[in-house]
Amino acid sequence: MSAALAAGAVLAGGSWTAVTPAAATASAQTVDGAARQGPAQVGPSVLAVSRDVGTAALAQLSKGTRLASERAARAAEARRPLTVSPTTGTITSGFGARWGTNHDGVDIANSIGTPVLAVTDGVVLQSGPASGFGLWVRVRQDDGTIGIYGHINESFVAAGQEVSAGQEIATVGNRGVSTGPHLHYGVQTTSGAALDPLPWLGDRGVSIS
Repeated sequence: MSAALAAGAVLAGGSWTAVTPAAATASAQTVDGAARQGPAQVGPSVLAVSRDVGTAALAQLSKGTRLASERAARAAEARRPLTVSPTTGTITSGFGARWGTNHDGVDIANSIGTPVLAVTDGVVLQSGPASGFGLWVRVRQDDGTIGIYGHINESFVAAGQEVSAGQEIATVGNRGVSTGPHLHYGVQTTSGAALDPLPWLGDRGVSIS
């Protein structure tokens, strides 16, 4: 038995089997390597699946964020007013006969620089100098009528630009033939006939205050 041990033999099945030093070393390294290996290593296929899952999760998150943004935009659009007052202030002159002629609009007095708003969604037809008004903006409104904003101090829009109800398009001024800072707001049909802005606004649930 001592001779077998000295020769590097092992007992297997009741008999001693010789083990070469190289085999013994390899066996020891295998056992030792297994002991040092620890948790199983993640293979390339597992990593690929993980990346696919991560990409899908990010895509789903992005889609969810986009849908939430679209829903919020639709909700905001639904709450947006269809018609607003052109500005705030005091009515100093209404529609009708005035000083031997016809006043085709309503004058709303306020300080220079007071915001002037697009009454409805529409498209700007003109923005610039105008005889009598000094400076004006004309907008084709959502029903086809034309909104006239006269005596303004400055304009923030240009011809061809789309505007939304409530958007600031100008400021109250005192330009042209004017007796004080105010906005002249008028409404014309497509044929050029002047309409009284107050009942026109009233039919849309808007009053000037």
